Amino acid sequence: MSRVVLAMSGGVDSSVAAHLLVEQGHEVIGIFMRHGQQSPVACATAPAENPNSQHLPIVNRLDHKQGCCTAADAEDAQRVADKMGLPFYALNLQEEFSRIIDYFVDEYTTGRTPNPCVQCNNWIKFGKLFDYADSVGAEYVATGHYARMRQSGSGKFEICRGRDSHKDQSYVLFGVKRAHLAKMMLPVGDYEKPQIRQMAADLGMRVADKQDSQEICFVSEGRYDAFVRGRREHLDTSGDLVTVDGAVVGKHDGIEGFTVGQRKGLGVALGEPKFVVRIEPETRRVVIGDRCELMRSTLTARQVNWHETVPFHQPKRCYAQIRYNSQAAAATVQCLPDERLQIEFEQPQFGVAPGQAVVCYDPESNQRVLAGGWIE
Repeated sequence: MSRVVLAMSGGVDSSVAAHLLVEQGHEVIGIFMRHGQQSPVACATAPAENPNSQHLPIVNRLDHKQGCCTAADAEDAQRVADKMGLPFYALNLQEEFSRIIDYFVDEYTTGRTPNPCVQCNNWIKFGKLFDYADSVGAEYVATGHYARMRQSGSGKFEICRGRDSHKDQSYVLFGVKRAHLAKMMLPVGDYEKPQIRQMAADLGMRVADKQDSQEICFVSEGRYDAFVRGRREHLDTSGDLVTVDGAVVGKHDGIEGFTVGQRKGLGVALGEPKFVVRIEPETRRVVIGDRCELMRSTLTARQVNWHETVPFHQPKRCYAQIRYNSQAAAATVQCLPDERLQIEFEQPQFGVAPGQAVVCYDPESNQRVLAGGWIE
């Protein structure tokens, strides 16, 4: 029997993950990652059998004054843990989560499109959570992501797509370090979403029909640009809307209101659909054009995390996915210096957005994560 730290969000996926792990005979410790503003709450001492747990602050009592990852979610997770007899703790990660908010704001104000959910996985769920697991003597960290862990014939651990192709979340896990893969568990990845909901219903879980979160947790109301401006009140990124040939066709309130590939909400009517082709933070210009002007055959990415052995000197075939909800496309990948890579697609791709992640999959089955990085 192994000790497993499970991230419990209060949703159906992580709740059923707890059941599956217990059914497999594991000792499960449920963790709710508390990201929002914290009102004064006395920090509990670490569990008696885990004297090193004070390395990460723990709170036992969950108040309702949170800005995100709500107290209601925490109560749902607590209820599932209590029903199953699992120890359950809340980690106060407000300081770590503020780093994600700063990243989100900084990216938008420099003309890039951030993906805070991926960074949350990199820095918190599969970052700080591994630290906590070590402090309590847990062998594994588990989540409710729809992806699968596989061990190859050579013994290497690999992240693969989830069985449910409509819910696959392997894309957002590219940043997990290779050293951590042997300690990861993804219990729901072998199931389809309807099976998970049915399992929760059969177990009498109140979260069986709970709606999946669709929004970025710290932007609970309104538009992203309003949130960004609220965090950078004295920063002016307003400027001109221009066509690809440089003609000024309007004004905008700030580049944080736009992303490459965007069609709606441009603030101008030119008689035919136009898209954001490029954002120029230096000039504060937002360049718009026709759909065909958004097609790209190549891209480069930085801060690449390889799950394969590198470097290699010749381009390798792969499938490359440029957005969470897009299809991976046939391509070749080439190592570049300074933790960078270059992708060349067999067919041009629409809306390659700087700041988003590109994730490479194996060329045979398009199932196994090879690498990922942030599009330049």
